[in-house]
Amino acid sequence: MKTLFDETHLSGLTLKNRFFRSATHDGRADALGHVTQELIDHYEALAKGGVGSIITGLTNVTDLEKIVPAQMAVYNDSFIPEYEKLTDAVQRHGANIFIQLVCNGVQSSSKNPGALWAPSAIDGEPTVAGATEMTKADIRSMKDAFVNGAIRAKKAGFDGVQLHAAHGYLLSRFLTPFYNRRTDEYGGSTENRARVVVEICRDVKEAVGPDYPVLAKINCDDFMDKGLTFEECKHICRMLEAAGLSAVEISGGSARSRPNEGVIRKVTADTESYFKKYAAELAEELKIPVICVGGHRNIGKLTDIVNETKIEYFSFCRPFIREPDLINRWASGDTAPAKCISCTKCFGVPTECIFNKQNQAQ
Repeated sequence: MKTLFDETHLSGLTLKNRFFRSATHDGRADALGHVTQELIDHYEALAKGGVGSIITGLTNVTDLEKIVPAQMAVYNDSFIPEYEKLTDAVQRHGANIFIQLVCNGVQSSSKNPGALWAPSAIDGEPTVAGATEMTKADIRSMKDAFVNGAIRAKKAGFDGVQLHAAHGYLLSRFLTPFYNRRTDEYGGSTENRARVVVEICRDVKEAVGPDYPVLAKINCDDFMDKGLTFEECKHICRMLEAAGLSAVEISGGSARSRPNEGVIRKVTADTESYFKKYAAELAEELKIPVICVGGHRNIGKLTDIVNETKIEYFSFCRPFIREPDLINRWASGDTAPAKCISCTKCFGVPTECIFNKQNQAQ
């Protein structure tokens, strides 16, 4: 029988348990994305809390886009020694750390100078207001930025990288028919819309070497009209697997999704692990491991899933915001569900659980 505390291996990397901290905006970097001591302390607390593997908050690979204050970044070599301090702080506690690489695209409210990249400029679409439709040169610059970000991450001691192709950020919008209306080789068919993500995966893998883990986060479905479908997701994941992807994290939705079908949902006892069925079906088709995110709260239910499906790993966002030591609590025998009540009042600068803030104030 499998347990959630099994030691496993991913591209030669040892994972001490099946728990991932899913990428979560922390709001603890400085105005230009550089590492702060508060950011290091935040990740060290997660590592001390028992999670086996941590995926950082979304980390911008280029300064050609608008830099979002307090968002992590990795757009030049000055970040390498800063991140060496962060990776060391995490790894000394036996946890692995992956950096999530992203281009925000139009999902940026920053007032800093820079482009708001989009696959297509769409008239009358408020979420693409001010967008710059990417030229072929822009796409080449973006691809190079992802590769260089991955190289810097490896030099800084990260155990692997994750490509963020979900939730309406730039790579996700290339995958989505509603947002990608291009007529060149990067638009149209599923293969064409996926082309830039597949090329980035292949180029990153070539740059960092065959034994360095490269993950991707992708929507199982956009849950919107003219969005990415699950059948397309499965096809794209097979393409990424062929391009050298090491593991895929299955999420879903974005800001345009139908009510309570987006990324962040209310969670009840009946709706826990809300992307489970998609992750389980995909795990049957892929040879690489599948990481399932979305509404996990109960260790008993997760133990059932890992034994009844081929899902290998589980990633959490909001539960770790309230309880960074959740995994240690479960390992000690206190298996009560995660305390997170899914109120989603935690996201800000910095991201912090309102109950923890209240306790600190008392």
